[in-house]
Amino acid sequence: MALVFYFILMYNNVVITGTGSATPQKVVKNIDFKNHVFLNDDGTLFNKENQEIIEKFKAITGIEERRYAEDHLNTSDLAAQASEKAIISSELDRELLDLIIVAHNFGDVKKGSIQGDLLPSLATRVKNKLGIKNPNCVAYDILFGCPGWVQAIIQVNQAIKAGDATKALVIGAETLSRVVDVSDRDSMIFSDGAGATILEIKKEDKKRGVLSSAAQTYALEEAMYLYSGPTFNKGQDQNVNYIKMLGRKIYEFALTNVPKAIKLAMDKGGLDIQDVSKIFLHQANEKMDEAIVKRLYRLYQKPVQKNVMPMSIHKLGNNSVATIPILYDLVLNHQLEGHSISKNDNVIFASVGAGMNINAITYKL
Repeated sequence: MALVFYFILMYNNVVITGTGSATPQKVVKNIDFKNHVFLNDDGTLFNKENQEIIEKFKAITGIEERRYAEDHLNTSDLAAQASEKAIISSELDRELLDLIIVAHNFGDVKKGSIQGDLLPSLATRVKNKLGIKNPNCVAYDILFGCPGWVQAIIQVNQAIKAGDATKALVIGAETLSRVVDVSDRDSMIFSDGAGATILEIKKEDKKRGVLSSAAQTYALEEAMYLYSGPTFNKGQDQNVNYIKMLGRKIYEFALTNVPKAIKLAMDKGGLDIQDVSKIFLHQANEKMDEAIVKRLYRLYQKPVQKNVMPMSIHKLGNNSVATIPILYDLVLNHQLEGHSISKNDNVIFASVGAGMNINAITYKL
């Protein structure tokens, strides 16, 4: 009698098992900038009334208000708050974590300080705040501009696939409100917040989780599109640096390069645009994001799917590396009106920012 053996193909899936976010309670509306003195980069007075500046700003960016961290909180505090929620959501024993990666750009910037504090790393501070004793849980930071959280997910996927980890905590956190030049109109864009995710390896008979990724760095003429520079107010200390950006250059760069990078990740994952339920895109400018998605669909010669791109920028502003994990947490937990995702949905995480860096991930729930 012949023996018949059945083999079930099993996949080592890297899956998000928990999410959490921390959005500060302090709300700053556009009207709160009505008495600001806005200057040009040469220090001269910007020749527009503030009401006109604010109205044009909202029309382009979509931002109505943003959140600033309370004075006693730092970036690592917000990161720890989001992490606690993610750990609870995942039901994971925190002592079993192999990795903690915190994506940020400026470290802990205390209210009123003129410098960021990066010693020890924010990941070490988060591990301390979470009370994790396990020395084999390795904690480190990643500086990759606004795409930092996405890049950290790519690193975790690689580490898990290589057998160097099984469980990881990835956080995107920032307090950009403390590194803005108040005389620069771009100060209205930035905000504070943190988002966290737990990733684990799951051996399953169907492929899901992180499917594919793509990452790029453009570092020739693009390298200084986002940079640290002095205040436009020439009467103040020119040795103190603030976040600065060349908005038009970034806009043109993103429209040209981000759709192609997303398609590269999708091609690696074998996905067509019609397979995608949601695109979680870093949000610095509503019009720019809408144009990026439109160009992405144009690469597939398809019309843009209705309601494909959730937006948090209107109420939360641009909180850099925190944007995508916060947005994902909100949608996953039905906290963003009109948007939801379900098991087996394919989604995209994509970002662009200082470097200039671009990255994208295809992910199946």
